[in-house]
Amino acid sequence: MQNPDRLPPRDLPRRRSGRHRNPLSFDSWVGTPRLVLAVPGGGGEAAEIGAQIADLLRSYRPEVDIKYGCADGGPSLREAMDGLAPREGSPLAGIVVPLVTGPHAPTARAVEEAARDTGADVRVTEALGPHPMLAEVLHLRLAEAGFVRADRMRLISVVAPSASMTDGVVVGAAGGGEAAGAAGVTAVLLAARLGITVLPADMDDDAAMAEAFGQLAEAGCARPVLAPGVIGPEMPEGRVAELAERNGARASAPLGAGSTLAKIAALRYAEVLNSVGVQTPPSVDDLPAPVGSRHRPES
Repeated sequence: MQNPDRLPPRDLPRRRSGRHRNPLSFDSWVGTPRLVLAVPGGGGEAAEIGAQIADLLRSYRPEVDIKYGCADGGPSLREAMDGLAPREGSPLAGIVVPLVTGPHAPTARAVEEAARDTGADVRVTEALGPHPMLAEVLHLRLAEAGFVRADRMRLISVVAPSASMTDGVVVGAAGGGEAAGAAGVTAVLLAARLGITVLPADMDDDAAMAEAFGQLAEAGCARPVLAPGVIGPEMPEGRVAELAERNGARASAPLGAGSTLAKIAALRYAEVLNSVGVQTPPSVDDLPAPVGSRHRPES
C-alpha cells in the first residue's frame, strides 16, 4: 500500500554518455581547436612516436581532435592541417605542438610551409623544453640503462658507486646553439636530481661535444655518459652511439614517447588556449538556455 503523504519520486535526467557528458560543458558546444603534433624527421620511427603520443594525449584532452604529421615524410603535416581554414567566430582553427625539446629549425620550417600550403589558421606553441619534467624523463632513461640510481639523490652516499654508474653526464641537444641553451636548463635540473656534474652540448657540433666531455674529464669524471635530450627522430640513426664512442662514453636512449611528454604537450596546448581566450569559462549570458519543465519561459 502506498503512502499518500509521500512525495512522488523525482525523475532526474539521465547523464549522457560519450565524449561530452555534461550538457553545459564549454568545450562541447563551443568547440576547441585541433591539436596537431609536429614530429621531427620522418620514417617509421617518427610516425610511431607521433601515433603513441597522440594516443596518450587523448587521456588529457579527450574533447580535442588530435592529429600528427611528420616534418619529412608521411603522414605529412599538410595532411594533419587539412581542413583548418579560418572559421567565423573562432580565434583559430588549430594549434601546432612541435615534438622537440628546444628550437629546431627543420621542424619549424616544415610547420611554416605546411601552414602556408594548406592555408591553415593555426598557432604554433613553444617547444616541449625547457621544462622540469624533461629532466625527470632523462633521469628515467639513464636509470633504465643502469647508469644512475632510479630514485633522486637526497643524501651523500658513503657506498662506493658500481662500475656501471656514471659520474658525469652530457645532455645532448639538436638544433644549434639555441637548442643547447634550452638543454642547459634541463642539465641544471638533472644535476640537482642526480648530484653529479651535468653539461649541455649540441650533438650537431662535434667540437662542442668534445669540449663538454673534456670539461667532465678535467673535473675528474671517469665514466661519462651521453644522455640525448631529444625525442629521437631529430638525429640520424646511429649518430648518438657514434658520438658516445668517439668521446669514450656510453649513451642512454632518447626520450621517445611517453605519458610525461604527452602531458607537457597538453600543457603547451592549454597555454595557447588561455592566451587567446578560448579556454576562458563562458559567462552566464553565454550559457545555453536551460530546458525542461522546471525552466518554463517567463510569461
